Amino acid sequence: MNTMKKQFVLVGLLSVLYAIPTMAQINNKVTFDAPSAFYAGNAKMPAGSYTVTQPNLDDNLLLIEDASGSHSVFVEYVVAPSNTPYPQTDVTFNKYGTVDFLGAIAIQGRNSAMQILPSKAEQNAAKAADTEKHSLSARNIGETK
Repeated sequence: MNTMKKQFVLVGLLSVLYAIPTMAQINNKVTFDAPSAFYAGNAKMPAGSYTVTQPNLDDNLLLIEDASGSHSVFVEYVVAPSNTPYPQTDVTFNKYGTVDFLGAIAIQGRNSAMQILPSKAEQNAAKAADTEKHSLSARNIGETK
């Protein structure tokens, strides 16, 4: 009987650990319009329309791609929990001086966001200037409710 309890607890813990990464996944895609150039990871992206997808739901990688397909980059993220669900889907940027870096993507109704891991360039910019955060409204396309 004791072995059965241990197995039950183990299965329960594994189920919880398996579910944690799914809390901040993009079901299909998020779109947004960037009014100015920004950095996503180490890549400088021009102003324009962008799509964010998660090619592999098992990885914490996002593909950021412009509408023409001429600029794209993979960025790594971590799940950033929130106490309350996000009221809208938005994309947050960290601004240092005059340079924007993609910071996070939040999905409406979710209790977590996808926080983009800072690149070396962003870490250096953060040492040289204060951070100003600003967000753009985005759309989560294709999610079933």
